[in-house]
Amino acid sequence: MPLPFLSGLRVIDLGQYLPGPYAAQMLADLGAEVVKVEAPSGDPLRQMGPTDADGTTAAYKLLNAGKTVIRLNLKDDGDRRAFETLIAGADALVESYRPGVLDKLGVGHARLRALNPRLVHASLSGWGSSGPYARRAGHDLNYMAVGGGLDSSGTPDRPSISHPPVADFASAQQAALAVVAALFGRQRSGEGCFLDLSIMETVLGWQGFNLTADARGEVPDRGEALLSGGAACYRIYRTADGRFATLSALEAKFWQGFCEAVERPDWIARQADPLPQAALIAEVDALFASRSLADWKALLDPVDCCFEALPTLAEMPEHPHIAARGQIRVTPGPEPLVETLMGLRVDGGTPPERAPLRESTAAAVLAAWK
Repeated sequence: MPLPFLSGLRVIDLGQYLPGPYAAQMLADLGAEVVKVEAPSGDPLRQMGPTDADGTTAAYKLLNAGKTVIRLNLKDDGDRRAFETLIAGADALVESYRPGVLDKLGVGHARLRALNPRLVHASLSGWGSSGPYARRAGHDLNYMAVGGGLDSSGTPDRPSISHPPVADFASAQQAALAVVAALFGRQRSGEGCFLDLSIMETVLGWQGFNLTADARGEVPDRGEALLSGGAACYRIYRTADGRFATLSALEAKFWQGFCEAVERPDWIARQADPLPQAALIAEVDALFASRSLADWKALLDPVDCCFEALPTLAEMPEHPHIAARGQIRVTPGPEPLVETLMGLRVDGGTPPERAPLRESTAAAVLAAWK
């Protein structure tokens, strides 16, 4: 079952693709009743990628589990009135259109506010509702670029694409947090509000360290900072069998434990070598390349040194810690679905369950809301 924290609250999900729908799903996990409103053609994510036998992608099913899905044509007067009736009875709206789209459809923020002054309206767009980029197209990679998520990440010769799309998922979490905060604030004021959220600005909000370092002339080149690959104690290393291991021995005690375990006490003092530590990295690289990942696990798993093997996706569900925590739920069959539930447990409970998405109609939802 979902968690009970937002039970009794009604949320309209007018999002498409990933960020808006994921934000709304988090609210559903916390107990809200979420109704996803799609155009007659459906959310484009339904067909974006390989589809199952029913014509729908697994990604769409995963992102919209826990919701009731209805279809309305907001360009049609009758369907728009039904949507307005839903808005009048809702607590929150999450949408991810470009600024101005809802105004063209006749349900812009002013109209929504008139219909329901208590509505918390969260607009999660790529660039925000103002500024020269407000109506510019974009996707995760663009938002990561402008928001500072790429320039300091990757190897010295080029930035790297992160996957899954970091900006999309992170902005969805920020949107869900903002909605919950606004609903809490509404308890005091009695008034709803408009939340202007930007996918790019979610990433930008993380850049204080880097921007300050740049302003002081202290930014290392890409891949050469302490946490970006310049330190031997904080790296990804390839093993003899082509697998990978992570070492995050930032604290002196962890680095010392690692060095002693691999019988290289001469490396202990070299943790303080200037960055980038090219010579030391090359030596540690050669060491890891001399044994298989299984060998390194056998040696270093018992050592308190911040070593972890990098599991493949196929190995993750059976990882002893992940399996013990119960966050992954597998729906078996010829087209299995592997859900990752919200990583939250309350009072010793389990992660909140999600029901499969349910297709319905506006009339049925409105009848249930009376």
